[in-house]
Amino acid sequence: MSDVAMKQVFSQRRRRKYRNWLVSYAMVMPAIFFLILFTLYPMANLIQISLFRGSAANAYKSYIGLKNYEQLLFVRTDFWNSLKQTGIYTAVIVLLVLGLSVVFAVWMQDNRKLNSIAQTVFFTPHLVASISCAFIFQWLLSKESSGLFNTVLRAFGLPSWNWLGETSTAMGCIIFMNTWKSIGYYALIILSSLKSIPLEIYEAARLDSSTKMRTFWKITLPMLSPQLFMLLITITTGSFKVFDSVRIMTEGGPGNSTQMLCLYIYEYAFKRNNSLGMASAAGVLLMVVLLLITLLDFGSLEKKVHYQ
Repeated sequence: MSDVAMKQVFSQRRRRKYRNWLVSYAMVMPAIFFLILFTLYPMANLIQISLFRGSAANAYKSYIGLKNYEQLLFVRTDFWNSLKQTGIYTAVIVLLVLGLSVVFAVWMQDNRKLNSIAQTVFFTPHLVASISCAFIFQWLLSKESSGLFNTVLRAFGLPSWNWLGETSTAMGCIIFMNTWKSIGYYALIILSSLKSIPLEIYEAARLDSSTKMRTFWKITLPMLSPQLFMLLITITTGSFKVFDSVRIMTEGGPGNSTQMLCLYIYEYAFKRNNSLGMASAAGVLLMVVLLLITLLDFGSLEKKVHYQ
C-alpha cells in the first residue's frame, strides 16, 4: 500500500474516531446539562446563601461567614432536636419498610390469583399523592367525632384518643402512614428480584434437605442483597427528606416531637425574618449528613452484597 493510501486510511480512521467521540458526547450532554443545572448549581448556590444573612426577597442582605453554622451547631438546640427526630424516624422507617417489604414479597412470590390481586392492592397507595395520604390520615386520626379510629374505639366502649396531639403517638402515626404508603412499591421491587433468582438453586437446596428458613437466610437474602442495599440507600435518603406528611398532619408538633429537618428548614426559610441563610446552612448540613450516611453504608455494607 502506498504512502498516500496509508495516509487516507489513517485520516479516515481519525475522522471516524472524532465523529464517534462527538456523537458520544452529544448523547450524554443533555444529562450533564440537567445535572449541572438542577443539581450542582443549586448545591453551590445553597452553600453561597448559607454564608449570608437575608430573606427570600433579599438573600444576600449581609455577609456573615460561618456564623449561621455556628448558631446551628453550638448555640441553638432546635437543630439538634430536629436532627434527632429525623434520625429516629429514618431508623424506624428503614427497618419497617425493608422488613415488611421482604415479608410481603416472599408471600406474593407464588403464582396464585390471590397474589396478583394483592400486588395491585399493595401498590395502589404508592399512586396516591403524599399530600392526599396525609389529609386522609389526618381525618382517620382526628380527635373529633368524625375521626374513624376514635369512632371505632367509642363503638367498643373505649375512650377516644388524640392521636396527633400526643407526643407518645404523633411520631408513630406519621411512621404508620408513610410505611403504609411505601411498602407496596418496595415489595414489588423485591418481588421482581425474587422471581429472577434461578430455580435451580432452590431445587439444589431441597435436594440437600434444607429447611425453608435456612433456605431463606442462606439463599434468598444473599441473592436479594444488591436490591436491598439499593433500597436501603433510597429509603434512608428519602426518609431524611420527609416533609409533606409532617407539615399536614402535625406541623412539627405537639411541641417539637415531630419536628423534622426539612420542616425546620422550611420554617426558617419562609416563616422567620432574615433567616434564609440559617435555613440554607441547615440544608447544607443535611446534605453533609446524607453524604456521610451514604459513604458509611458503602464502606460497611457493600462488601457484604452478593452480586450474581
